[in-house]
Amino acid sequence: MRRFAALYEALDSTTSTNAKVAAMVAYFHAAAPADAAWALYFLSGRRLKRLITPRLLAVWAIEETGTPPWLFDESSGVVGDLAETVALLLDAVPRRAAELFSRPGRADGSLEPVMLPLESAGIPKTGAADLPLAGLIEGLLLPLRDADEAAKRAAVTGLWAALGVRETFLLNKLVTGELRVGVSDTLAVRALSIRAGLAPAVLSHRLMGTWTPGAALFEDLLRPGASETDHSQPYPFFLASPLQEAPDVLGDRALWLAEWKWDGIRAQLVRRQGTAWLWSRGEELITDRFPDLHDLARALPDGCVLDGEVLAFAHGAPLPFAVLQRRIGRQKLTPRILAEAPAAFMAYDLLEENGTDLRTLPLHERRARLKRLVSQAAQERLTLSAPVTAPSWEALAAERAHSRERAVEGLMLKKLDSAYLVGRKRGDWWKWKIDPYTIDAVLLYAQPGSGRRATLLSDLTFGLWDAGVLVPVAKAYSGLTDEEVDALDRWIRQHTVERFGPVRHVEPVHVFELHFEGIAESTRHKSGIAVRFPRIARWRIDKTPPEADTLAALRAMIRA
Repeated sequence: MRRFAALYEALDSTTSTNAKVAAMVAYFHAAAPADAAWALYFLSGRRLKRLITPRLLAVWAIEETGTPPWLFDESSGVVGDLAETVALLLDAVPRRAAELFSRPGRADGSLEPVMLPLESAGIPKTGAADLPLAGLIEGLLLPLRDADEAAKRAAVTGLWAALGVRETFLLNKLVTGELRVGVSDTLAVRALSIRAGLAPAVLSHRLMGTWTPGAALFEDLLRPGASETDHSQPYPFFLASPLQEAPDVLGDRALWLAEWKWDGIRAQLVRRQGTAWLWSRGEELITDRFPDLHDLARALPDGCVLDGEVLAFAHGAPLPFAVLQRRIGRQKLTPRILAEAPAAFMAYDLLEENGTDLRTLPLHERRARLKRLVSQAAQERLTLSAPVTAPSWEALAAERAHSRERAVEGLMLKKLDSAYLVGRKRGDWWKWKIDPYTIDAVLLYAQPGSGRRATLLSDLTFGLWDAGVLVPVAKAYSGLTDEEVDALDRWIRQHTVERFGPVRHVEPVHVFELHFEGIAESTRHKSGIAVRFPRIARWRIDKTPPEADTLAALRAMIRA
């Protein structure tokens, strides 16, 4: 645990990519395989499911330290992060190490020993900071999932008494399911590739899909000749880079495939060993969420993997993403929902055929094979992403101008001789998106952000005018510079009107230009409207609140 805490601190204290990679390489060399596997699990963006609610964690900390609730709330508001607040508070309150596995309970007032799962896991009572990361998680934390509240409290408060402040902070993040490490999975794979002496693409493929951390898994990852035995395993996704300028900088139009950028769920459809799996780009297995695609999957030849988009699709055309969103997250997919939002798979690449990896072949050859496969499958719910055949960049720009009418987000531009790479490699694939929607909105609420901005009021809520009242319409936390965030944080603290826990209602003074990608009616929002991917474009210091936009103007965007 101490070694992982040191790694977390090293990653959190630098913005240097090389320094982050070096820290991870050193950790992978020094850590036991089981610990390294769990570290990789977190470094690749995975998290434990919540074991303990933040509310309970706060209550226990208040009672263990004797802190008045009002003072705890004030401290949490200043710190901006519950896990850090608890860790700092516990560090400031003297505690006896003898209390680690004991609680008052005998008639004479002496301490009554409490047995915790640590002993059954072979972990000593002392030196909790030196516990192996795997032992802590597997021997103590995961068993808490089925424990009662008393056992959870005994385990967590016992560890609080024995851990240092940074280890306590990580423990709190682990049990609440909120641990995020400040690196991308791409950097983690790069570090692992240096440790293993293997190509990053090989390791990315081995890490795709669902896996359980363990010593054997980590050792298999490092083995040069390890065979890929998980037939459900997808390939790492190739991601396009945003094109910020006119596409004529890409050279000859004839060397590029142009196709629509579909607004759905990026996915891979895997058909192997007589079974089919559907994976989202977030490496979530979503096969059961789309039962209307099962017949399509069974009709595909064995040993193939398709890359494409899951869309709501009807009458030969895609439906808006808001239609597909109706079925996302529902526990039960009723016949009515399936009829209102029928799913289809829009294929645009073939990664495997007859069990052979095709990713190194040029795109034009993969597309030719894909076209034959889609034609032979003859499935209504399987379509090929057709090329946009405008002959020049100017003609293509004219087509792009009608993207919203087609319910697409713009264009994809792919070099016809490109291989299918891993991650976001600039140069071969570009996304030429349409200009975003834009509104000028007034800042209404603020609360602490996350990660390195956890102590700053950087998670912001904005409103528009409706009948003389400002109504919340969007939350955004990205788009401002560090200097702007610092300045705004200071202003918010001095101009708070009301407080609701960590949320501050501020004076409606500042106007911000917001950009977003989509818009739809919503019964879940007070404004009746939901916007997709809102972000801050700029701080409009040149505008006053009365000049901000109205809710009616936002509704007009839906009608348009």
